[in-house]
Amino acid sequence: MRAIEIINNTLQPAERPLPVPASGQVLIKVTAAGINRPDVMQRQGLYPPPAGSSDIPGLEISGTVVGIGHHVSGLLIGDKVCALVTGGGYAEFCVASSALCLPIPDGLSLIQAAALPETFFTVWSNVFDRGGLTAGETLLVQGGTSGIGTTAIQLARNFGANVIATAGSDIKCEFCRQLGTYAAINYKTHDFVEEIKKLTNNNGVNVILDSIGGDYFPRHIKCLADEGRLVQIGLQNGVKAEINLLPLLLKRVVLTGSTLRARPDSFKAAIAQSLLQRVWPLLACAAIEPVIDSVFALEDAVKAHALMESSTHIGKIVLQV
Repeated sequence: MRAIEIINNTLQPAERPLPVPASGQVLIKVTAAGINRPDVMQRQGLYPPPAGSSDIPGLEISGTVVGIGHHVSGLLIGDKVCALVTGGGYAEFCVASSALCLPIPDGLSLIQAAALPETFFTVWSNVFDRGGLTAGETLLVQGGTSGIGTTAIQLARNFGANVIATAGSDIKCEFCRQLGTYAAINYKTHDFVEEIKKLTNNNGVNVILDSIGGDYFPRHIKCLADEGRLVQIGLQNGVKAEINLLPLLLKRVVLTGSTLRARPDSFKAAIAQSLLQRVWPLLACAAIEPVIDSVFALEDAVKAHALMESSTHIGKIVLQV
């Protein structure tokens, strides 16, 4: 089968053997694969796949079930699904845990569906499960026009929360407002800490979803309200920060974070069921939808990664196989 592999930190086309589904897995003929920043990190040698996972990049796919392993129920040959995978997405065929396969929401194409799993699993697990965001609270999303950002904005708004987002241009800020934020801050021209103080009457926000880390960490503590929760899902600005611990005590702040890829399928399957019950109906009625910036051919994965690294995109980047 055709695939894209990583050789010396570069993406290269290759021919690979057809994968065989193990017990509890299905084989999917891939129509499209979403691109995510962890793919770029893997290519750079910074985020190796978990033991036993494919070395082919790609964490989310959509396509058609063409093979079924032992001990699989609820899926049939020919079913159209999207799936969260631990690797192998940049290829013509990919194996996936049957528990992490979800039906294509009504009205969505397979291209759109490929943009769902990684971001929706991540946002649900971190904003709602770990961050405990509830209706009436305020969420700060750093990087509101990323795939994670556009998903977090829509989900938070549909579940009754207020959303503030940051973005790197006035055009991107306007897109965030159109998507449902009540405020968007251009972090290149404004101090987001001071802006949040103004927007919240010095009360701060209840939950922060952040993939930046580094020097943003102490600034986020200043942005949090009493009982606020900082949820860390990435470290683009580095793994270290120096902070004053006193505000954590005075505000009773909760610091948490997670990575999803290495968690067991049983953990991710619980998220899948929550999404199926609570989010898939919103997708089916178009209350929310995946935001897709660009679609590239599988052979153009290098160009797709270059776009991801440029940070000029709005929403998801997808490979069509």
